[in-house]
Amino acid sequence: MMKKTLMTAAVLAASFSGQAMAEGTLNIVKERGVVQCGVTTGLAGFSNPDEKGQWAGLDVDVCRAVAAATLGDATKVKFIPLTAKERFTALQSGEIDILSRNTTWTQTRDTQLGLNFAGVNYYDGQGFMVSKKLGVKSAKELDGAAFCIQAGTTTELNLADYFRMNGMSYSPVVFDTSDQTVKGFEAGRCDAITSDQSQLYALRIKLVDPEAAMVLPEVISKEPLGPVVRQGDDEWFNVVKWTHNAMLNAEEMGVTSANTDEMLKSANPNVRRLLGLEGPKGTGLNLNDDWAYQIIKQVGNYGEVFDRNVGKDSPLQVSRGINALWSDGGLQYAPPMR
Repeated sequence: MMKKTLMTAAVLAASFSGQAMAEGTLNIVKERGVVQCGVTTGLAGFSNPDEKGQWAGLDVDVCRAVAAATLGDATKVKFIPLTAKERFTALQSGEIDILSRNTTWTQTRDTQLGLNFAGVNYYDGQGFMVSKKLGVKSAKELDGAAFCIQAGTTTELNLADYFRMNGMSYSPVVFDTSDQTVKGFEAGRCDAITSDQSQLYALRIKLVDPEAAMVLPEVISKEPLGPVVRQGDDEWFNVVKWTHNAMLNAEEMGVTSANTDEMLKSANPNVRRLLGLEGPKGTGLNLNDDWAYQIIKQVGNYGEVFDRNVGKDSPLQVSRGINALWSDGGLQYAPPMR
């Protein structure tokens, strides 16, 4: 089945490559006037529509930032909700320009699916959520448990590896979407949910009684999550990659959505290069010189985006942890803009 899936992926990627290689995704986006972005079907803090249908979240803001950089307007995004099983096909076929959907960077995805990961906007790890009624304090106590899991994710293999290494057994209960997964958990179809810890906290606040569930302390995998583009289009790859890097550099330099205009007067050469006043400006990216200014002014730096969507200013209250800047002991680090 995997071999057939990979062959299909290669055919899809090849079928779209004609237009993409001839014209380039950046030019297609500019002509269309909108960025087509693949997101989840709904995950609080990352990509989730509100009661008015307006999308918000950490991954949503990646797409808004790309739109600000390329089109000068962060609102010029069409959000296309995708299940885990649909996401790569949608990107390979050209239905979307960028996939920004809590997707883990792995060797297979990076080498065999015709995809490029443009960075890591959230470092995560797989964990476990259980009902407090179960009375367990550790994943090692879940031998024989039934697990609600989402199809088409790295979660399935990680769970199998963990239980095999620890000589335990389990029963999988598989769903297509995260909403179905949490509803199955609430209905008692499984003893536990396993997914990235960020997703578990997002799913927990969707429960009728969030206090009835707890996230266990174990983290069993590395899950670097980030935006994805098609291989074979380095220009678009660079745009998405440097959009993320600009937001990280802006946080490090203290440039925010609130002070961007004041920072235009800065004598700091690093700030001036970031805002397109000196240095490479838009050269090499085929963008306007103020591309990074537009990102920061309209969307914010990485810290602002993190805090309002998943961090201290959000219902999730996730600490920066390893997603802090390198200068604060975290893993978030961007190359210099020079």
